Amino acid sequence: MSGLQTEGRVDTGRILTVESLSTTFATERGPVRAVDDVSLTLDRGQSLGIVGESGSGKTVLSRSVMGLLPSTARREGSIRFGDQELLGPGAPDMSRLWGREMSMVFQNPMVSLNPVMRIGEQIAEPLRIHLGMSRRDARSTAIRLLRDVRIPEPERRVNQYPHELSGGMRQRVMIAIALACGPSLLFADEPTTALDVTVQAQILDLIAEQRAERNMSVILVTHDLGVVAGHTDVIAVMYGGRLVETAPTATLFADMRMPYTEALLASIPRLDQPSHTRLTTIPGRPPELIDPPPGCPFAPRCAYARDRCREERPPLTPTQDPTHSYACWYPVGSPEYLETREQLAAGLTIGGRP
Repeated sequence: MSGLQTEGRVDTGRILTVESLSTTFATERGPVRAVDDVSLTLDRGQSLGIVGESGSGKTVLSRSVMGLLPSTARREGSIRFGDQELLGPGAPDMSRLWGREMSMVFQNPMVSLNPVMRIGEQIAEPLRIHLGMSRRDARSTAIRLLRDVRIPEPERRVNQYPHELSGGMRQRVMIAIALACGPSLLFADEPTTALDVTVQAQILDLIAEQRAERNMSVILVTHDLGVVAGHTDVIAVMYGGRLVETAPTATLFADMRMPYTEALLASIPRLDQPSHTRLTTIPGRPPELIDPPPGCPFAPRCAYARDRCREERPPLTPTQDPTHSYACWYPVGSPEYLETREQLAAGLTIGGRP
């Protein structure tokens, strides 16, 4: 890791504080609020999983924090990295933070890597630009980084092009580039997409190893609750641009309260299921963000929704454990939930009607 420090760098304590963040895109059909009033915190060395279906706002949230948005986007609220405010007057030039303080592993390395540059050159480039390394030192560091991410024969691989590597190795190269300048915060946006199960586990374990070795914070963005189960400290579930449940990872799996979280978990294939078992799906589709419906955004797809769910939007409410919050009028385990569950099991609709 580099010894460089910037004004916002923190080695202990709170590294990221997001308060009431909203991100809106101007479109021909009208404004699209892809992130809606999101607040969260992250400590140094902590790992946060942001989970949700495609279109839930999780990727836009991560790119809003990093400032990787098109000109049609407008951010409101507060983003503090260490003691630096990243929005509003006096906000720093984000290019000073990219690579050195925060970096991102994108989900498709074949799109992110330059196909006509050698692997070693792509890893060395940020080292030379941000840290001022000589060409020789940058090459030596690139070889060390390839070794750190468990790529065999790194002295030979630095001279290869992306198309000469497997999908798993290309993703490891992306991780090496992201780690090159020793960032405090790493975003991993669907880092295991299109990889087989064995390679997925290797990539997730690799990110966890590097996080521990570097005391680095990680935000893991994924649609799969199974991915974050063993690799995060805290989970934030998003739907319709909003947080709908947040909790420490162990708490969420032991006592999830949001029906959407329960539905996400139920959609994960299980090893104990018989062969050819039909997968569980969530009916319907995510809400239209240009003109979202009133009430809970998940109500049109929720088997437990009642009239109040369709009329009033539930706030994010803490449980008796202040680290666990959810946005639901009739959460998992409530009397109304259990009543509806019995009715559905008996083939009735809500209210006990056939």
